[in-house]
Amino acid sequence: MLAERTALFKSSGTAAARAAAKAAAESGKEIIDLTAGEIWSDLAPMIRVGAIDAIRRGINRYTDTIGMIQLRQALAQKISGHTGQVWCADEVAVTCGAKQALFNAAMVLLNPGDEVIIPAPYWTTFPAQVLLAGAKPVHVETRANGYVPRVEDIAAAITDRTRAMVVNTPNNPTGAVYGSETLVGIGKLAIERDLWIIFDECYGDFIHVDDAHCPIVSILPDVRPRTLIVNSFSKSLALTGWRIGYLAGPQDVISAVKALQSHTTSNPNVIAQHAALTHLLNSDGSYESQLRSHLAETRQTGLGALSALTRIPVPRATGGFYFYLDVSGLLRLRFGNDEAKTADDVVHVLLTRAGVAAVSGTTFGDPAGLRLSYGVPPVKLAIGLTRLVEVLNAWE
Repeated sequence: MLAERTALFKSSGTAAARAAAKAAAESGKEIIDLTAGEIWSDLAPMIRVGAIDAIRRGINRYTDTIGMIQLRQALAQKISGHTGQVWCADEVAVTCGAKQALFNAAMVLLNPGDEVIIPAPYWTTFPAQVLLAGAKPVHVETRANGYVPRVEDIAAAITDRTRAMVVNTPNNPTGAVYGSETLVGIGKLAIERDLWIIFDECYGDFIHVDDAHCPIVSILPDVRPRTLIVNSFSKSLALTGWRIGYLAGPQDVISAVKALQSHTTSNPNVIAQHAALTHLLNSDGSYESQLRSHLAETRQTGLGALSALTRIPVPRATGGFYFYLDVSGLLRLRFGNDEAKTADDVVHVLLTRAGVAAVSGTTFGDPAGLRLSYGVPPVKLAIGLTRLVEVLNAWE
């Protein structure tokens, strides 16, 4: 029974790629790891100050299950400024990263037999947590539209069992940014068909095109009563290991989340909470600005290297910090004795021939995609992508 249940869920892909990279490294190869969904960066100064101060003061007790009231108030103020609407602390739950926020949302909204629409390619956690709740993920393909879902395709996938839609912009893994027209169309569908929107904007701080990231509740205020906003500090503050995120939504949903979280993790890490609060109250935004500038420069370095690709298109990488390659042009071709049937085969060749670790799109429901992180140091990125381009161009 345990094995059958485990088989329902795919690994994150990152862990699998890291394991393969580790094995290759042990064989004596120099590996450039482009799998991780995180940014290599020092701590934000106010995060360090807040954490050390909390430790010095001997902070070690439980907080409210869904986070300190002061932190929730500060987050409510942050969300109010971001969305142009007034939010209060009772509409915010602090969680152990965005994953717990998503898990909470799935558990309090879904019943067995419900359906949830998830555009593909997708972050693998989305369907896994829908399955954990006993519901069914329904995928809508986006490749033909630049990895942005068509509203009409979403509408066609809705049935009388549909309970919610996942909207992830900027998208992991593709980096696609959903425009306001798409978001308004999705929001209107939710209102017309009485559906929930789980709005994951964890990469919202990283937009590399002229259009800004649009919170769906800002451009269509009527959708707010049926929207849950998921965010975290993992990406915006390069703080993945601290596990601090949040969920914002209607007060009755947040109350249900509080009851659920009290029986799972209870409150998030108290030192991380104090660190986040200190940052929110005292930071001047310079760290975030520097992080965005760093990623923008690294992106340009990467795009410069990838511009030499001849077999596959150069990615647009409009948001987040991933290059998502469409390797469909390589499938059924050969590299030496190796034939590429899916992106898994391409990943294997890149690891063994180029010493570059990437994440296969099969992890994200796309057998013809490949994800590369540019959250790594620029020098490593340039070396890795130069090797990668040489191998991909040699396919025949």
